[in-house]
Amino acid sequence: MQGQVGIIGIGLLGKALSDCLACAGFEIYGYDIAQTESGAFHLFPSASAVFEQCDTVLLSLPNSNIATSVIDDVIDVIAARHCILDTTTGDPEQIEALGVRLAKKGASYLEANVAGSSVQMRERKAVLLLGGEADVVAAQEPLFSTLAKKRFHVGGVGAGSRFKLVHNLILGLNRAALAEGLNLAEALGFEAKRALEILKQTPATSGVMETKGLKMAARNYEPPQARLAQHHKDVRLILELAAKWEAKTPLSAAHRELLARAEELGFASADNAAIIEAYRAKG
Repeated sequence: MQGQVGIIGIGLLGKALSDCLACAGFEIYGYDIAQTESGAFHLFPSASAVFEQCDTVLLSLPNSNIATSVIDDVIDVIAARHCILDTTTGDPEQIEALGVRLAKKGASYLEANVAGSSVQMRERKAVLLLGGEADVVAAQEPLFSTLAKKRFHVGGVGAGSRFKLVHNLILGLNRAALAEGLNLAEALGFEAKRALEILKQTPATSGVMETKGLKMAARNYEPPQARLAQHHKDVRLILELAAKWEAKTPLSAAHRELLARAEELGFASADNAAIIEAYRAKG
């Protein structure tokens, strides 16, 4: 047995995290407001119960507002023995505020942002972007090495979220570019799957083409690897961060409009490959 780990938030990524750790011999105690089945972990009735049971707790939540709310709920049970590992892609300033607040309780706090989808996490192909104190990162190395082959310590608390948003900007625009290209191919009379087969053998190929191309061509967005609405949230954060630091992001501004259109069309909970439907839609 490797030890006990708590997980708050058992969505697409949280489930992948729990399965990876359970397979490696960790005993998992989880809580999710909507979770009714335990799978490879012990399901607890509250976040507080998880913190009472476990010294190490992973947060895998939709945004930093929810992460802050969870900490609000459990603050009375958090103690110096706790190390909170936050995988949430959130507002860096909110993340920094959480770090300060938890430090006052004597607890350790690290960002463990995941560059990759839930499927890539299960395959240990995702990359961890770590933000926090170097000694705390080193202490959690057995857990991090279980989750990902590649891990990068990018700075203090807040740096993980900032770097994750840089990563997501580039990855998201790669998806949008692929969607735009395949939509143009279809408009010109080329069959999308055949176009994809050819493009994969040219300098235009990309990792996104491998993971999202067939989904776009087949219009198959279920089950999602990562939801479109989550990336829309990330792009809003990217634009807010860029505005604060006076960095130009015109492509991300256009990307936000495409994601909003895809949500209007009913693809919010679908795989983020569904951004192509914003191009295919008439009007």
